[in-house]
Amino acid sequence: MNVITRRYALAGARSALVLPAWIIGFSFLGVGSLVRDVGHPIGAAMLSTLMIYAAPAQLILYTALANGGSVVAAAIAVAFSAIRLFPMTLSLMPYLRRPNQSTAELVLLAHPVAATIWIESMRRLPPMEQAGRVPYYAGFAITCTTICVTMTGIGYALVGALPVALAAGLVFIIPIYFTIAMAFGAMRLGDWLAIGLGMALLPVATWAVTSDYDILAGGLVAGTIAYGIDRFRRRRTERVPSGSSDV
Repeated sequence: MNVITRRYALAGARSALVLPAWIIGFSFLGVGSLVRDVGHPIGAAMLSTLMIYAAPAQLILYTALANGGSVVAAAIAVAFSAIRLFPMTLSLMPYLRRPNQSTAELVLLAHPVAATIWIESMRRLPPMEQAGRVPYYAGFAITCTTICVTMTGIGYALVGALPVALAAGLVFIIPIYFTIAMAFGAMRLGDWLAIGLGMALLPVATWAVTSDYDILAGGLVAGTIAYGIDRFRRRRTERVPSGSSDV
């Protein structure tokens, strides 16, 4: 590992430890307690976090198993729940590509993409030099994953000591943080329009396509409208000649 790689990797780890890793990690306390309630060992709980790395998907998995559902049906449900991460992965991967990169490396880099890691990466990677992006991202993602796996084990050990309402409430830390981080990173009119329209259209999307796809549908419509308005506005501004005069 050269000096540049080490420097960026450590910077990513430090950025994660400031707040994001703990925001994600505390949400996994509830996952650990749920896994113990189902009767699975602590190793399975921590492995599920490492392999799935999505608290909502893990809740789907273990809730299905607790209710007597088949493993195949639970796996399909988890796979469908991960579709929401696909657009995030597509938008992030261009910043993580580098010369002579293998498919295996891209798959490994795509694995930890989740709401918090995505929003922080999209905020920090674009202005960064290409040589530092992958090391920074790797340091950030590995730190977040390590904290989450550890918190899953702690949640497993604390079952009974952690109130059910608190365990369930911790899962909602991530969407709250995600919303705040998006607002903090919004720079153009299109960004604010996408956030505002997304929130406004969510009840309509829930009514139209049910709660299974409401966020995906509402986000797609709101983002498309916001992008169209922002692009039209920028093109119109570019057409206006600056400092033109007939005199």
